Amino acid sequence: MAAVVHLNRKLVLEEAERVSDGAGGYVETWVRLGTLWAAIRSGSGSTTSEDFLTLSKVAMKIIVRAAPVGSQRRPKPGQRFIEGGRVFTILAVSETDALGHYLTCTAREEVTS
Repeated sequence: MAAVVHLNRKLVLEEAERVSDGAGGYVETWVRLGTLWAAIRSGSGSTTSEDFLTLSKVAMKIIVRAAPVGSQRRPKPGQRFIEGGRVFTILAVSETDALGHYLTCTAREEVTS
């Protein structure tokens, strides 16, 4: 029997889109793809300092309901989840359970101070 997963966090799934800036370059904007309910489990973190900036990184496991490969509802690496002011960059996606009911998104949250 599969473990019970409590999808109690409402996350917005976004994908980067390049838009021409009219001068031969581009501007990257983020396009909302939809809202997914998720469970978030934090992992270990690290901190690095450069110049006058401190960057904290925390590994996250974000579990969502599965969607077929190719579906706009299926997260993929390079996309991100947004929850309020928090940003979770998706690094990898894999099936969580043998029946394929859930996906685990390995993600990273970065915070500067």
